[in-house]
Amino acid sequence: MILPEHNFVHAFLGGTLIGLASLIGLLASGTIPGISGLFSRLLRLQGGAGGWRLLFFAGLIGGAALLFATVDSAAIYRPVRSIAWIGAAGVLVGFGTRLGGGCTSGHGICGIGLGSVRSIVATVVFMGAGVVTVWVFHNIGLAVPR
Repeated sequence: MILPEHNFVHAFLGGTLIGLASLIGLLASGTIPGISGLFSRLLRLQGGAGGWRLLFFAGLIGGAALLFATVDSAAIYRPVRSIAWIGAAGVLVGFGTRLGGGCTSGHGICGIGLGSVRSIVATVVFMGAGVVTVWVFHNIGLAVPR
């Protein structure tokens, strides 16, 4: 199966579904649904609801595996770095998530949607750091080995 060209409608529908899922999660649980928070509570086995968290993450991983197995064009999203680089990146992302009080998606989708000044500032900092990092890597010639 080949995915069609993406356009504004795909982005709009995807964003709408993400926002709707976030709203449903907020209404159902009373808290902002964030992947980093769910995952950290799963690792610490806090809250007594480890079963649904484990099922949720199994669905994330299983859904990605199913996509890679059935959609030919998903190959462009396969990792291009070694497992060591991916692991190091994951540790840094986890550290940054804890330091920033949530992940980029949580702040950018849920936090901004709720009008949180902290999330707006965090998202501006995330985006700015990303722009600077890309500029440095492309203009100063810093290359990450594969």
